[in-house]
Amino acid sequence: MAYRNKTYIAFDGEADLYAYRMMQAWRENEHIDFDFHNAHDLNTARDTSQPETIIARLRERLANTKQAILLVGDTTRSKAARETSFLHYEVEAVRRRGLPVVFANLNQSRKVQTLKLPESLASNYYTISVAWQPKIIKYALDEYVAEFQNNLIADAPKIEPYYYKDFVYEGLGL
Repeated sequence: MAYRNKTYIAFDGEADLYAYRMMQAWRENEHIDFDFHNAHDLNTARDTSQPETIIARLRERLANTKQAILLVGDTTRSKAARETSFLHYEVEAVRRRGLPVVFANLNQSRKVQTLKLPESLASNYYTISVAWQPKIIKYALDEYVAEFQNNLIADAPKIEPYYYKDFVYEGLGL
């Protein structure tokens, strides 16, 4: 099995591409402490590729993934519910692989946005919801992912979406 060290970012490609591009810009900005090994940098597929080719590339990317960020916007839940969408495939693959998921709320909410989350991850799966800001996303990748692994062996594991309390944001200067 390949070494899994990448972060997979899932999003509604039509509605939320701007947010994904902004995260890439954060990563490149030397004044912002935000970095991740992007799974999308592997095996690129052009928009004109056949769906089977795109799914094969997604499968390869997810095989190298240790964690996922799902950009949560107004269309996330409905898009993830459509079995023909790539977002649906990504969400189900993340769940099947048992990957830790950070929900980054594009509306800046710090709370769980249950009605915007894909149904398969909205309950019975331990996730963390954060505002779409580089500091708190980085914090979640650093802290929650390790906690997710410990949760797998806990006597009473968490099985629902959680969020950080305000004091965590305040500690980060947010």
